[in-house]
This record gives sequence, structure tokens and C-alpha cells, in this order.
Amino acid sequence: MKIKKILVLHGPNLNLLGSREPSTYGSLSLQEINARLKKIAQKQKYALLSYQSNIEGALVTKIQKWGSKVDGILINPAAYTHTSVAIRDALVAVGIPTVEVHLSNIHKRESFRRQSLISDVVEGQIVGFGPKSYELGLQALIQTIERQRA
Repeated sequence: MKIKKILVLHGPNLNLLGSREPSTYGSLSLQEINARLKKIAQKQKYALLSYQSNIEGALVTKIQKWGSKVDGILINPAAYTHTSVAIRDALVAVGIPTVEVHLSNIHKRESFRRQSLISDVVEGQIVGFGPKSYELGLQALIQTIERQRA
């Protein structure tokens, strides 16, 4: 039986979670978020691959490299949400289930943060629930993958 895998991608500045604007992004570190996600994935018999980069091209390369090797992608593109056609194009190119997540509610923030360039090419978007956004997004992604397999 093939091991089911999910790629979790974290965009720029998310490596600073826990110390960066905790009133907006919460007090959990990226490592703590990844550990929580790993537990959820293991319970559902999924392996989790996590990657963070401040570099747009590195995120695109991960999507391209792993897109044929994983069953789905959970992505928080962070600031690239609003600017990256390259990330959008990479997600379209691999064509696997993807869920977009954000710690803060991007729709209640500055006007330039309200538009996501990837929201219309992913299964769904979960925003505004702090680290719980990742957990809800992972659960939704697993349900989507399982539904498509049935």
C-alpha cells in the first residue's frame, strides 16, 4: 500500500512565528505548528513533509519537485499570497488537491492583503483562526483527498 503524503509549505517570515507580532499571528512557533500537524496526519495515516522559505522560487521548486510525489498540498504562501503568479502557476501545473491557509483573516486586513492570487485554483481557503487554521486546513485537505480516492 502506497504511503499517503502531504506537503506543507510555509511562506516568508513564518519562520519568525512565536516572536513576530503575536497579537496578529499567535504565540506558537512554526516548529510547534508543524508538530501539531504531524500528529493529526499520523492519526489519519499520512506522512507530512514541511518546508518553509522566504524565497519565492524555492517554494515554486518544492511544488514542482513534490507535486507528483504527494497526494496534496497545504500552503500558507504568506506575503506571496498577494503577489505570486509563479506560485499560482506551479499549483495549477501539478494539479493536486491544495488548501490555502492563513493565521490572520486576510479579508479584514489592509486592502492590499485582501486579494489572494491562488484562492481560485485551490480547493478552499481557511483564514483567521490562528494556528488552528492550519489544523482545519489539513483536515479539509485529507477529506478532499479521501473523497477523490473513493
